[in-house]
Amino acid sequence: MRLIQLSGPGGRRVGVVEENRIALLKTHTSILDLANAALASRVGFKQTATADLSGDALDYDSIYSGGSEWQILPAMDHPSEPARCFITGTGLTHLRSAANRNAMHTAGEVTDSMRMYQWGVEGGRPEPGQIGVSPEWFYKGPGTILRAHNQTLDVPSYAEDGGEEPEVAGVYIIDAAGMPRRIGMTTGNEFSDHQFEKRNYLYLAASKLRQCAIGPELVVDPDFRLVPGEVAVERGGSVLWSKSIQTGESVMSHTLANMEHHHFKFEAHRRPGDVHIHFFGADAFSFGEGVKLVEGDLMRVCFSGFGRALRNPVHISREADALVPVRPI
Repeated sequence: MRLIQLSGPGGRRVGVVEENRIALLKTHTSILDLANAALASRVGFKQTATADLSGDALDYDSIYSGGSEWQILPAMDHPSEPARCFITGTGLTHLRSAANRNAMHTAGEVTDSMRMYQWGVEGGRPEPGQIGVSPEWFYKGPGTILRAHNQTLDVPSYAEDGGEEPEVAGVYIIDAAGMPRRIGMTTGNEFSDHQFEKRNYLYLAASKLRQCAIGPELVVDPDFRLVPGEVAVERGGSVLWSKSIQTGESVMSHTLANMEHHHFKFEAHRRPGDVHIHFFGADAFSFGEGVKLVEGDLMRVCFSGFGRALRNPVHISREADALVPVRPI
């Protein structure tokens, strides 16, 4: 089952994607509301969605292309309290991304990035029920940084760069008992400032504090063993750069269970009612091959089995960086 969130005449709607049509739900206007209803009824998430189908449908093609009065929303959010949606991620889970990171900070020696990747290779795939080595972890921001398919990803005035990171992200809600519950997964563009990070790896945390995009579809119970895909950058209507990529447990240095444990082991990440969107790492990105994105470039990310491609144009702020003053009360 693949779900989509929309905004249009009369407000928000949730729909089930059925090839070229979107079958609208009747009652639930957000995936969060649907998840809470499933938890309350104990019927099951898919069953709750199916039982709420209204019989009305929309044309997916026109909405996807941006030619409709309906617009696609991020594949998951916390509509009433965006600050209760946490955007985070795990890095150095794929060899090519680790190699790209290593190349940013090396003059030939093995860096901490490659050491951490190797730790994952050696200890990130524990037996079921066991705890493996901790992966890298980063924070991107609250739900206010989320962008949807067709929306721009902004390079702010204080940034040095902006570049795509094609990833799959896990989508979670914390239930009333404080237990993390995975709703599904979605295509993501984790979008980071690689040039700023390249100056010094200690800038990694700040380089991640940027907008990101997910969607357009949320996949319930996806097959995450091996997920092939493609990432591309289009400029002026033509493909400037593209790369075949892959993700999934079979090509990662950590199991899904190990990544999830090391995120949700922190008590602060298990607060009932919170939403978590967690990126699982990139296989390759254009910055690693010398591509610098410019105004209007379009980033495209697609994974097999995850619905239609996520497309986002780049907007680069032309404003001068300005001091943010802090005044006493």
